[in-house]
Amino acid sequence: MSSHTHNHNHHHDPAHTKVIVNRLSKAIGHLESVKKMVEDDRDCSEVLIQLSAVKSAINNCGKEILKEHIAHCIVHAVEDGDEEAIIELNEAIDKFMKNS
Repeated sequence: MSSHTHNHNHHHDPAHTKVIVNRLSKAIGHLESVKKMVEDDRDCSEVLIQLSAVKSAINNCGKEILKEHIAHCIVHAVEDGDEEAIIELNEAIDKFMKNS
């Protein structure tokens, strides 16, 4: 993850971070399995279905990160009058939604 460029001091909940890291690890493992399916010349429909599942897992991680960001980072930024954080959030949402 890239670091925040706006100025505020807070820490993400370690338990939430662990949940996200675990979900991403599972998605990575799943994607490795899909890669193996391709290498083994498995049925294209099966591969596409599994790729769809990986995309869904990644999108769900993104949604969780976004919720956490709004609940904590943006709340603090608003309290601190940090308008740059809102601009960055909007840019991040645009990029995330474009690639979903």
